[in-house]
Amino acid sequence: MIEELRSTFEKNGFEVCSRLGERMGLKASRIRLFFIYASFMTLGSPLIIYFILAFVMHIKDYIHSRRTSVFDL
Repeated sequence: MIEELRSTFEKNGFEVCSRLGERMGLKASRIRLFFIYASFMTLGSPLIIYFILAFVMHIKDYIHSRRTSVFDL
């Protein structure tokens, strides 16, 4: 039940924390906690960083999916 809810939020929540965790070698739950605690301490400003990261990752995925070979630059 909890795993199903978590996967639903990950699919609809831009997957920023899980992708950052994979890239940096950290657990996604620790990165989520960082964003939560930082948001409470700084009155929500890390949410702006979160949305910028989501936007950049979305653009990166779009560019990566459109390029089929090295010569498509």
